[in-house]
Amino acid sequence: MKRLTLLAAAASIAVSAFGWGQKGHDTTAYIAEQHLTPATAASIDSILEGKSIVYWSNWLDNASHQPDMRYTKTWHYKNVDADETYETAQANPSGDAVTAIKAQIETLSASATLKDAQLALKILVHVMGDLHMPLHMGHATDLGGNRIKVKFFGRDNNLHSVWDSSLPEAAHKWSYSEWQQQIDRADEATTEAILSGTVDDWAKESVGIASKVYTYFQPGINISYNDIARWTPTVEDSFLKGGLRLAHTLNLIYDSDYRAEYLSNSGD
Repeated sequence: MKRLTLLAAAASIAVSAFGWGQKGHDTTAYIAEQHLTPATAASIDSILEGKSIVYWSNWLDNASHQPDMRYTKTWHYKNVDADETYETAQANPSGDAVTAIKAQIETLSASATLKDAQLALKILVHVMGDLHMPLHMGHATDLGGNRIKVKFFGRDNNLHSVWDSSLPEAAHKWSYSEWQQQIDRADEATTEAILSGTVDDWAKESVGIASKVYTYFQPGINISYNDIARWTPTVEDSFLKGGLRLAHTLNLIYDSDYRAEYLSNSGD
């Protein structure tokens, strides 16, 4: 029994090292799926052999622990410490969320084999979600909040785990489809603003949110109802932006008409 308890604890620690919990990744992918053009949806359906991007949205959290995929462990985050800026942060030689996203886009934009395209697409779907989890743009010194001890309704927890799953689940006890139905309501102007910029711009935005999270959630804080109410809009906003930006990225790759219209409107 003691051995089982230790194994369960170890599994919990391993999971908390990654980004949004399952609900967050499923929601991000499902929002994206609702905004794919027919051409993009057809291409993805062919690559994934009929399975939805929602089906694969959490796959990398498990895959990164497998021997042949351990090289992706650092691809779930990008650390920017308190005394650094996004530009001055030391690059991880094993790669990070930003470099991973750019690499998958490059692979998918080229004439990749089906196997390579499948892998790149599954990684991109997951890591785009991670990019929008604020503490995945957090400090290396505290492992993205994993070392910051807090309480959640009086129970011991850490800041990363709270943001990973506890806060989103306390905000709304919805299925991923209900999350999409309720928050995926941005008007055209808001959507255009969300889609503007680059992967680096989106990452910088998450770094800014992470800074606010660190300031507010001091070590030892007992997170309760008022804190959930205050930060729920941030969670909703992050899910929505991740989903819309994922769809936008995929549409740029797989729909030439969408890409041409976007480039024409952006003046590029």
